[in-house]
Amino acid sequence: MTSENSLIYGQADLLAKGLQELATHDPELMGILDADVKRQHNTLSLVASCCAVKTRTLAASASVLVNVTAEGTPGRRYHAGCENVDLVESLAISRARQLFDAQYAGVQSHSASSANYQVLSAFLEPGDTLLGMSLDHGGHLTHGSPVTFSGSYYQAIGYGTTSQGLIDYDEVLKLARLHKPRLIICGATAYSRIVDFERFREIADEVGAILLADISHIAGLVATGRHPSPINAAHVTTTCTHKQLAGPRGGLIMSGRDANEMVPGRNKTFAASLEQSVFPWMQGAPAVNIIAAKAAAFGYAMSPEFDAYMERIRTAADTVAMAFQQKDYEVVGRKSENHTVLIRLRGDLTGAIAESALEKCGIIVNKNRVPGETRSAFVTSGLRIGTGSLAQRNLDPEGCLRVVDLICKILDEVKPLGDREYTLDPTMEQQFRAQAKALCVAFPLEDYTQP
Repeated sequence: MTSENSLIYGQADLLAKGLQELATHDPELMGILDADVKRQHNTLSLVASCCAVKTRTLAASASVLVNVTAEGTPGRRYHAGCENVDLVESLAISRARQLFDAQYAGVQSHSASSANYQVLSAFLEPGDTLLGMSLDHGGHLTHGSPVTFSGSYYQAIGYGTTSQGLIDYDEVLKLARLHKPRLIICGATAYSRIVDFERFREIADEVGAILLADISHIAGLVATGRHPSPINAAHVTTTCTHKQLAGPRGGLIMSGRDANEMVPGRNKTFAASLEQSVFPWMQGAPAVNIIAAKAAAFGYAMSPEFDAYMERIRTAADTVAMAFQQKDYEVVGRKSENHTVLIRLRGDLTGAIAESALEKCGIIVNKNRVPGETRSAFVTSGLRIGTGSLAQRNLDPEGCLRVVDLICKILDEVKPLGDREYTLDPTMEQQFRAQAKALCVAFPLEDYTQP
């Protein structure tokens, strides 16, 4: 007689079966997926906003939890059949709280942008004033850019950096006193220096504002003590889980000492307000398979392996910033204290041209606006470089110097013909691509290479 359990595939069996069926029944899609695996292996990614997800996290994101609808929170679902979903979400919450020493953690946000909007909607009314970092000076779209919900639904005021590329805290205080914002956002998407969260809290307290810290680009450094933590300085902290945490694409909302305090002018705590703003205010059922992947990522982030990875990120950032300066490029902020190196391009070379030319040569970077920017966001005058993927390739300082040297050689060969058009000798392009691929072979992407 066949037992019931012998007829049931386990999670690992389902993954294997699914891959086999995808290859058999949809070879077109499987071919595209395999092609991008090869692309990622054979190109050097210096994109600050992503890294290679751990394979254990890939497996968790493909779990059977994708079949479960689970509106609500653990123990308070609007659907039956959520007993294991509750365990997974509770595990993710517990690990997030432990990792960041938070009193509250919400793991349902679909992205950091979603998380930021959920925080804004929890505490602001339409037309309220918020104070955030200007996009031109390193802020994020969700911090009050006029082309987004945050900049059109609220009265957004932007603060900037000094001529040295450092956050101008005096300006922040001046603007806060003048405009009396209901909420202040600190944190950035293209800022290479330490953020003084305690100083921001002092300013927020003086004007009666709620402080939101967005640590999407420094979450791993915060978790391992390589950057000051905002958890108990800010009322609320948000981050994504796919940049430094090597997790799935998703968001995380946290609160520290203020979690169980009452929101000024409201009859709710910060934690309760945040919980309600996610569901039912702005989201329906969460992606519970992604929550499982977040739990896996948080588990990895508490390991000695992850700590060593963060150390390599910092070493690489120091090396890359120094190398560009030695090549006579301006490094905005003069150095890096996290994983980001923002450089100002020279002459007529634009970010759009540099990004395109480097991609053709097997190196992936982001064009980016810089302080005093005169070009559009689609052209820009700078490049944003991140060292997360370099650290995952275990590049030593010598390897990082080789990468910067190759980038500079490519940029020197590019001949701009306008803001977007350029020429690059095809023979040189092939040589540069071969050199980039050789670096990829010498420093393979960890976790994605067969032993």
